[in-house]
Amino acid sequence: MSHVVHPSQTPIGWIGTGVMGLSMCGHLLQAGYPVTLYTRTKAKAQALIARGAAWADSPRAVAAQSTVIVTMVGFPRDVREVYWGPEGILSGATPGSILIDMTTTEPALSQELAAAASAKGLHAIDAPVSGGDIGAKNATLSIMAGGNRETIESLRPLLEHLGKKIVYQGGPGAGQHAKLCNQIVIAGTMVGVCESLLYGFAAGLDLAQMLESIRGGAAACWTLENLAPKILQRNFDPGFFVEHFIKDMGIALDEANRMHLTLPGLALVHALYQRVQALGHGRSGTHALMLALEELSRTARAAPAPGQSS
Repeated sequence: MSHVVHPSQTPIGWIGTGVMGLSMCGHLLQAGYPVTLYTRTKAKAQALIARGAAWADSPRAVAAQSTVIVTMVGFPRDVREVYWGPEGILSGATPGSILIDMTTTEPALSQELAAAASAKGLHAIDAPVSGGDIGAKNATLSIMAGGNRETIESLRPLLEHLGKKIVYQGGPGAGQHAKLCNQIVIAGTMVGVCESLLYGFAAGLDLAQMLESIRGGAAACWTLENLAPKILQRNFDPGFFVEHFIKDMGIALDEANRMHLTLPGLALVHALYQRVQALGHGRSGTHALMLALEELSRTARAAPAPGQSS
């Protein structure tokens, strides 16, 4: 591929305006790209339409008007419907177009999409992201790219409006494997952060002061910095949905099984998150893991708001 995307010359198609997709698409509008979008609930796209995005009635219609089509949906079944459905992208995209799936999904599905796209004269890459709603809003996401290297390099000017770190991981599906590595680390980190708060509360510490100390030492991490304060405030609003994290961990466990790996830490955290979902918090943020741990310890409120006596 010789061409490089350019704001005034590259029509963008965008599908999926959820917690992260809304902000991400907004950055491309801000950069001057003409955007045509579709999402299952049109009301969620109104803010982008008000800013100049054009609405299309189906993924197929988006694809027909775009040379780069980005998808940011929820589950593998959504990816399959958006691309292969009767009104899907593959039935409407014109040869030479580039398909960027930024959904975290099964590596095999990304490989299948790359093959289906190639058969139609299209280019497909998998480019899942990490950074949650904060990274999406601030355009500081980490983007893990799999597929043809030349295609990915041609997209770099566009991707740089979405993230600060764009790393080529390998062929089709490699971006998804890298994202699953990311999710495995987050799973272990999240249970560590929540158990730390639970222990600190039981020990009678001022949790805000405890966090002030440990966030400056070897325990420092994104989760401790961004999500531990929300737990103290009992604010479980989603930056990333529990139900999507359960999906990601399930994919990672399936892939581990296929590769004859045993990941007991991931299996444990996956089971704990299934309990969070059973408690009615599938659409809460991933830091709602605290709720399942509190239940196990029969501690009704392990993390009081800052300033409250424990």
